[in-house]
Amino acid sequence: MIFQLFHTTIMYIIPLLHTGYDGGIFAGLLHPILGIDHLLAMVTVGLLSAQMGGRAIWTVPATFVSVMAVGGILGIAGVPLPFVEYGIALSVVILGIALFVPKKIPVWLAMVFVGIFALFHGHAHGTELPAISETMLDVFAYIFGFLVATACLHLIGALVGQAAISTPRGANVLRISGAVIAGVGVFLVIGL
Repeated sequence: MIFQLFHTTIMYIIPLLHTGYDGGIFAGLLHPILGIDHLLAMVTVGLLSAQMGGRAIWTVPATFVSVMAVGGILGIAGVPLPFVEYGIALSVVILGIALFVPKKIPVWLAMVFVGIFALFHGHAHGTELPAISETMLDVFAYIFGFLVATACLHLIGALVGQAAISTPRGANVLRISGAVIAGVGVFLVIGL
């Protein structure tokens, strides 16, 4: 009975989320999750904000989401931004290094760097807006989708980071995670 109710609800909601064939909120939600470069960068922003603590827990991710929206609009509008894929791959490397370094970086510096990275990520999301998006509603739903997915990935990273730092070895786990993330980023850069 519960499974049937869940199934019926999902079958009702999916058409509402998916306003176009390949556009809409569903495409926007999936885009940051399905790309390893986007996924790692966005979760790492959350991890880093937790590691930094204080007001960074919300200001760093909020900066990323805000600037990413601007980048997305620029991408949709066709405004060129050079080296987008390199900017995205380098964001994984630099965020991983920032997580690895034992000394906390200033909040303002983290906000500047994540803002720069967010511009590249947002631009990529915007230029990859599905061509079948037929209406402005599809476009806005797509933008809303990738912003929500990004915020959720930041939140997941922040929650994992908070859980990690609450344990005796958590700081080391975060640092090792940063090294692994930076290593993956290096492979992404080499792959370009």
